[in-house]
Amino acid sequence: MDAKPPRRTRERILELSLKLFNEIGEPNVTTTTIADEMEISPGNLYYHFRNKDDIINSIFTQFEQEIEKRLRFPENHRTTIDEVWAYLQYMTNFLWRYRFLYRDLNDLLARNRTLETHFKQIMEHKVRFARDLCELLVADGEMAATPAEIETMSTNMCVLATYWLSYQFVMNPRKYNDQAAIGAELNQASRHILSVIAPYLRGRSRQLFDDLLSGKIPPKEYVSPAKAASQQNESSILKTVH
Repeated sequence: MDAKPPRRTRERILELSLKLFNEIGEPNVTTTTIADEMEISPGNLYYHFRNKDDIINSIFTQFEQEIEKRLRFPENHRTTIDEVWAYLQYMTNFLWRYRFLYRDLNDLLARNRTLETHFKQIMEHKVRFARDLCELLVADGEMAATPAEIETMSTNMCVLATYWLSYQFVMNPRKYNDQAAIGAELNQASRHILSVIAPYLRGRSRQLFDDLLSGKIPPKEYVSPAKAASQQNESSILKTVH
């Protein structure tokens, strides 16, 4: 097996910076801290990034690209409540990977114009995503809600999803880097987010929500559109071979 090529210094700086921002908080990390941890000179770091904001913006670009891929429904498929629950669970690992952006969000937005503009667009996308979900449920007769109620629910779901990590930090500041402890609490976000729309659910969707909440049925494992397409292609290849 061929050896993997060594990671470039720029990639290593971004990876280490993300780790430090997550573990000790972005305001507590300087370019000197990063250079020392990397065991490189500050000049070498500045060769790749002009300053700390340049590093943050590069990490945010990665985050933005990834979350845009996640804020979409599978094509030609009507999403059900149990699949939405699974989707929210699936998102917890993603939130964990970029948790500093959520924990330090207000401070970052106050001094970084790029993040201020782009994160607002992400929030708007999240609200649209939630709105589309509600409208699909109404169209399928699984929810009874007016457009005004849907707009309020969509905003509330977005706020919960965005600030849940901040809430967890307030409640468990000394366990913030304990992935097992915080991860378990992150999974509870699915219940709280879907509780926003629960009073409006009808028929099978309401029953599914109640069964998930009570533990009567186990949560599904979410399969992303990309993974589903890959599995479908693999299945097609196997059929061709056989």
